Amino acid sequence: MNVSIQEQTQSDKVTTLVVSGEVDAFTAPQLREKLMPLTRESREIYLDLSEVNYMDSTGLGVLIGAYKSLRVQGGRLVLVGMSPRLSRLLKITGLTEIIDIEDGA
Repeated sequence: MNVSIQEQTQSDKVTTLVVSGEVDAFTAPQLREKLMPLTRESREIYLDLSEVNYMDSTGLGVLIGAYKSLRVQGGRLVLVGMSPRLSRLLKITGLTEIIDIEDGA
């Protein structure tokens, strides 16, 4: 159960995090630790999930927390490159209605 998180800064206010591996109860704290400070520094965060092969409710909670934090500041969270399985999970939970999703990476 490993997760890898790489940060790519496009500009002062736009950041991309490339996440790979599994985002679950054991690894979600690592994602939260990397993502939440960025929600206070960036106007837009792109979360590239193309290499995420599993996410549980703890991972979804991290996404919701980041979304809320950015929204308060007028920012935007964008999920990119999701697998059909992850897309289905977000659709079932209704998150596709509130979080921006883009095809491709």
